[in-house]
Amino acid sequence: MTPDKERPARSETESRPPHSYVVWVRGDLDMDSVAELRPQLLDGVALAPRGTEIVIDLQNSSFCDSTGLNLLLAARESALANGNHVTLAAPSHQMIRLLELTGSADLFGLGPAEAEWPR
Repeated sequence: MTPDKERPARSETESRPPHSYVVWVRGDLDMDSVAELRPQLLDGVALAPRGTEIVIDLQNSSFCDSTGLNLLLAARESALANGNHVTLAAPSHQMIRLLELTGSADLFGLGPAEAEWPR
């Protein structure tokens, strides 16, 4: 069991001017955590004002399986429906490979990590 597995997956959100909104994800995005993380992530995305860039910061998440990818795709669809764009910040090499293998790499912007997890 990895240290991330010992902590449940969770997310925090913060508005960052100008026109960006950050959702931090901690823990693995996998079958064991997605049920708990889904409402937190989707609620965070829904809170972003129209026209903002939503940054999903993955610097504290090292693994993602197909259920985690489906959650990210659902978050993207929700964001697009509200006129927002999604960027994945600091995705792991495994996450980038998953995006490439599934043909979904072009659906997300990729960027560097945001500041540290909010306190």
